[in-house]
Amino acid sequence: MSDTPAKRLFIKTYGCQMNVYDSARMADVLAPLGYAPAESPADADMVILNTCHIREKAAEKVFSDLGRVRAYRSERAAAGKDMIIAVAGCVAQAEGAEIMARAPFVDIVLGPQTYHRLPEMVARAARARDEKKGDGKAGAKSAGILDTEFPVEPKFDHLPAPRAEGPAAFLSIQEGCDKFCTFCVVPYTRGAEYSRPVADILREAKSLVESGAREITLLGQNVNAYHGAGPAGEVWGLGRLARALAGIEGLSRIRYTTSHPRDMDDDLMAAHRDVPALMPFLHLPVQSGSDKILEAMNRGHTADDYRRIIATLREYRPDMALSSDFIVGYPGESDKDFEATMDLVREVTFAQAFSFKYSARAGTPAAVLKTQIPEDVKDARLYALQDLLLEQQRAFNQASVGRTFDVLLTHAGRHPGQLVGKSPYLQAVHVMADPKYIGTVARLKVVSLEPNSLGAVWADASKSTIKTA
Repeated sequence: MSDTPAKRLFIKTYGCQMNVYDSARMADVLAPLGYAPAESPADADMVILNTCHIREKAAEKVFSDLGRVRAYRSERAAAGKDMIIAVAGCVAQAEGAEIMARAPFVDIVLGPQTYHRLPEMVARAARARDEKKGDGKAGAKSAGILDTEFPVEPKFDHLPAPRAEGPAAFLSIQEGCDKFCTFCVVPYTRGAEYSRPVADILREAKSLVESGAREITLLGQNVNAYHGAGPAGEVWGLGRLARALAGIEGLSRIRYTTSHPRDMDDDLMAAHRDVPALMPFLHLPVQSGSDKILEAMNRGHTADDYRRIIATLREYRPDMALSSDFIVGYPGESDKDFEATMDLVREVTFAQAFSFKYSARAGTPAAVLKTQIPEDVKDARLYALQDLLLEQQRAFNQASVGRTFDVLLTHAGRHPGQLVGKSPYLQAVHVMADPKYIGTVARLKVVSLEPNSLGAVWADASKSTIKTA
């Protein structure tokens, strides 16, 4: 009996950590059908493009990749092999019909709420392709399965138990968004806010820890909007959930992303003080420092609201570091509005951040505004903002030199005898160490600042001997 898997699966993941989680769960769903990971799409019996609709020209990038995947399928067909092509995620949800029309060779288009039904879709697609071969129409249009309906029952109720693929794992606790920011497509592609029951989350977290996870990142479109049903039917917020998760033996670290300022309640902020496992690093998008623009974006908070949240967090946890998202060139943004954003950045200071030019998303209110900003103005503002953010990131990293951190070592580095991990602030840290320490939280002293990481040595000199045998 051969140990070679019958089928190979390649998933390309675009965008956020939610998509990374979804891709892993799609692989879990397909594993019972005999699918194991493929190294490249050229070697795969099935290719899934798990798409993201947040970035500019997201759909065009998907069609470009589909062209390459189609060429791989043609090469496989010439060798007498087949390939199922699927498009999943937010672009599939938003533009499923367009994908089917422009790329009729795609077998399956599915939204982010329907991937638990993948086995059924794959079986239908395979049957349809076999029928076409039997009719002598192997090159004809595929079955074209489109499934973007929001299910009545949450997909989580139909998924197999998750497995950790290393010391750090993702766990989705909340999906969807009810905020309806005027620039964002998430409410239309992910649906209304939904929070998983506490018992399900604790069970999944324990399963991940049992399979090797030492750090869990809780995921959600608005993860701190979490309001799940507790064991007695009571409503739990994210702060209470973090406290319960911290009680799981073997779980050393807890993170969560992405958060919204409107949902940063005092219990969650206090949890950063009370729960040592909750990391002192928070990604909290503000988007703009101008109250006029924040109102136009329908963010539901002011710049001073954001400042007060940061002040409270730093009162509770003085070593708290921050990351954020910024959009420049939103319709109607003046020089004064942009300078308000720069002022907020200078005042708050960020360890890292993500910044983008505004780009219209079809179907969103901001896309039809008549006050669009010229591209050259957006470019200039983005360069100025990114220069400031990069300066702050470098300063934060430079200040880490000489400090001692607890670092979760996750994998081998590029050089022999080197291990790599993450600091509490998500900085990459490398150290010379025995591979047996992968999956442990090591006490390390940072001694150098590298272009993309921090160099460290053991704080405990007795562990500095490298044993690779």
